[in-house]
Amino acid sequence: MSIMLGDLSVSQIEQRIGVNFPEEIREFMKNSHQPNASDVQSGKWHCFDIPFNIVCGDIETATKIFNSVKDSKIIKERLQFSLSNG
Repeated sequence: MSIMLGDLSVSQIEQRIGVNFPEEIREFMKNSHQPNASDVQSGKWHCFDIPFNIVCGDIETATKIFNSVKDSKIIKERLQFSLSNG
């Protein structure tokens, strides 16, 4: 069993990775953030501080967020993506 801590906002994620999300993705993320970490629902996401990980409720949400920064040349910190078990 692993322990995960934190609930990062979009701006906190941007600060950690050193890259700003495109405005469309930033708005999507602001509207689809799930503050409750358990059972992240489809179309929602939750970002943990430790480990630095965005948990998404479905593959489409994960892919949308990932694709918006995947080609960035300068990422300050490794960001992981995972899918909710819910």
